[in-house]
Amino acid sequence: MTTPSPSALVPPAEHRFDGTDAILYAVTVFGWSTSWIAMKAQVGIVAPEVSLLWRFLIAAAAMWIWVGLRRDRLIFPWKEQIGFAGLGLFIFSTNFALFYSGAVGLPSGLLSVVFSLASIGNLALGWVFFRQRLSGRVLIGGLLGFAGVAAMFSDKIAGTEVTGSALAGLGLCIAGTTCFCIGNQISSVVQRRGIPVLVATAWGMTWGCLFLLVGALVRGSPFQFLPTAAYTISLVWLAIVSSVAAFWAYLTLLGRIGAARAGYSTVMFPVFALMISTAFEGYVWSTSAFLGLALVIAGNLFVLRR
Repeated sequence: MTTPSPSALVPPAEHRFDGTDAILYAVTVFGWSTSWIAMKAQVGIVAPEVSLLWRFLIAAAAMWIWVGLRRDRLIFPWKEQIGFAGLGLFIFSTNFALFYSGAVGLPSGLLSVVFSLASIGNLALGWVFFRQRLSGRVLIGGLLGFAGVAAMFSDKIAGTEVTGSALAGLGLCIAGTTCFCIGNQISSVVQRRGIPVLVATAWGMTWGCLFLLVGALVRGSPFQFLPTAAYTISLVWLAIVSSVAAFWAYLTLLGRIGAARAGYSTVMFPVFALMISTAFEGYVWSTSAFLGLALVIAGNLFVLRR
């Protein structure tokens, strides 16, 4: 077993947010905020679970190359594999598959609002599973961030027709967010056992590919690949930047500052996604969007300060 790093010995709630954390936070937000545009090129002809399978096959291969260059330990007993399989099931397969399936017919703004609840969900699950103290400061910050994201996307959400299929899609997205939060708790346990983030992520992505393969076979989805520049480039970007780099940064940050505080990045990346949309898609900021931005910044101050 690998000896835990010094940062792992410091209680996450007491860890001071430093320069290293800021870099990890920035990589996470950048990787995930740019994923929304790339995902548009993935939706359409190829089944969601098949596109996800290609994505994580590429990501897992890149991660294993990275692990091999570091000469980290690769073989672990089945006791540890259970944790890796949990990461694969909840973070690297089910989470995304539920969101892809639920996204049909729902505005992207509503998806962002639902996923921003991860900051609060991590706090709640930490209390349920590990009896971690409920931090009022982090809870207030998470609620401010959630309200901010809702305000930023209020114009798009207001025009959503409430139908049975829309409610079903919303339920799938909520389930996907819950899976992501459960996976966060599993990652915390794995890191506390002294297993390096890179190794755990490589194994988790590998297990995720297995689950996605089984899901595609059960659903009878054709294993297609769209040979267009848009599909291929977006797939590589999602695999390397939004998966390898972003998940390594996020899971490392999670081990350093805790799931509740790290989860606030799910509030920040919709903000940067809108900024990217402003530059490339002509998004126009409204009064409610500026109000939402102010709430998100205020939530940041509550969550990330010591």
